[in-house]
Amino acid sequence: MTVRLRAHHLLCMLTYVGKGYSPAFIANYDRIAGRLAGGEDILLVTGPDDICAPILNDSDCHCFRESVTERDAKAIEAVSRLLARPLDPGSRINLDAGMLTTMRNAFAAGKTRQACRECEWFELCSSVADGGFAGAKIAIP
Repeated sequence: MTVRLRAHHLLCMLTYVGKGYSPAFIANYDRIAGRLAGGEDILLVTGPDDICAPILNDSDCHCFRESVTERDAKAIEAVSRLLARPLDPGSRINLDAGMLTTMRNAFAAGKTRQACRECEWFELCSSVADGGFAGAKIAIP
C-alpha cells in the first residue's frame, strides 16, 4: 500500500509523538506512522491526505486554507532541495532509515523548517527535535 501525504506532512512526520487535534486524529496518525515504519512508500498529494482524514468534517478544519497550501509549497521546496531531487504532487518517496535520519538532521538544524514558522505545533516539534527525536513514532530499523 501507499501512504498519501501532503508536502508539509513530510516535516510533521519527523516529530510526531502521538499528539494531535483529537483522539481520532491521533489514532489515525498512529496507524500511518506504523505503516511508514513498516516500509510503505509515500505518494505526495495536493490538499488533504491520509493524515487529514479524521478532521475533514470538522467545522474549523484548516486543511483547505491558503496558509496550509503555502506551507505545502515551502515544504516541498525545502525537501526537494535536501533530497537533491525535484518533488511535486505525484512523486513517490521510499522512506528508509538513511533518508529519515537525513531529514531529521536537516529539520533539527533548521534547514527545512521554513514551512513551520506559523504552525501551531512549532514549539512542540522544536522540543522533539531538540530532544533528539525521542518518542517520535516513526522509527525505521
